[in-house]
Amino acid sequence: MAKNGFRVMDSDMHVMEPPDLWQRYIDPCYRDRAPVGTTDYLVDIHLMHDGEVISRFRRAMEGNDKVVAQCERFGRLEQFREFDRRGWDSRTQLEAMDAEGIDVAVLFPTRGLFAHAKEYDDDGLAAAISRAYNDWMADFCAADPERLYGAAMVPAQNVEAAVSETRRAREELGFKSIFLRPNPVRGRNWNNPVYDPLWAECEKQGLAVGFHEGTPCRLPVAIGERFDGVHEDLWMTEHVSAHPIEAMYACLSIVGGGVCERFPGVRFAFLEGNCSWLPFWLWRMDEHHELRETNVRDTLPLRPSEYFARQCFAGVEADEDIAEDVFRRLGNDSIVFSTDFPHSDSRYPHSVETFLEQPFSDESKRKVLWDNCARLYDFD
Repeated sequence: MAKNGFRVMDSDMHVMEPPDLWQRYIDPCYRDRAPVGTTDYLVDIHLMHDGEVISRFRRAMEGNDKVVAQCERFGRLEQFREFDRRGWDSRTQLEAMDAEGIDVAVLFPTRGLFAHAKEYDDDGLAAAISRAYNDWMADFCAADPERLYGAAMVPAQNVEAAVSETRRAREELGFKSIFLRPNPVRGRNWNNPVYDPLWAECEKQGLAVGFHEGTPCRLPVAIGERFDGVHEDLWMTEHVSAHPIEAMYACLSIVGGGVCERFPGVRFAFLEGNCSWLPFWLWRMDEHHELRETNVRDTLPLRPSEYFARQCFAGVEADEDIAEDVFRRLGNDSIVFSTDFPHSDSRYPHSVETFLEQPFSDESKRKVLWDNCARLYDFD
């Protein structure tokens, strides 16, 4: 399959997990404590645990008819009613890929983004939540293993368990990536040495690491926590800020914090936060590297922009025409494409078509739609 002559790999396509995924797949000893999805409206993406929605705004979301009506009309969700009726199974995923012209997709969660959007008191429960999701994802991808590939959930609060699940995801399940929320867990930045065994395992297994925000959550949110109020405010306050700024936070930790220097074989992606922040952020990191070279020359012998170019990627939105400035300033080797299907701000079923209409060169389109994605996920 090719769209207007371009092969297409979706670096960050989403699934819609069944609300009872964890009840069906989790270790039975944790079943009564497993999270469960809500089904209050069409494409309801939320997850409950301990009787509460995993959200700082949970009270405003419960029993609010106005919120339900707004969610149902936001975006173009009505087109997904048939997918919803069919349970969002693998066949609907493949049909959506066919409609867009996508050859291969690496699949990220929807409800699963909230599964680790809080810190659990029980590390065993957190690990079981990840294992259950990954087992379900492996079954989901089995419908077409040449087109569907999983990104594994790992429990960041327990690094030993995260390493074990990373190994299982590659060696037993055949996944191409792990995913992590960019928010700090238990007060640790991503460059904290406690995570070094996780990066070492990803390097050994050849797995990419995808950082992906999802709002709202109960973990620290860099700017989103300054906003409060009712659910309707999220899209103009917390949601606007959280995705790119959390991506910038994770990028600073991984690049400026020396992770790329210590683990040169790991490929990192900062997804669904746009890419247009990159020229400024890398320029600012390089400027500080130059000013403080005597302090950092041992831990960061290269400039931050050089580390990013060597092993990092960022996702571009289908209509992000200002990415042309990214290509002009940084080149076109580090940007990967995503449809964001089936979320409400996706351009589905016209995401690829919309991207191809942008004022980018054919070389940039080819690299973004396929070559860079293939390098990120180590496809031959």
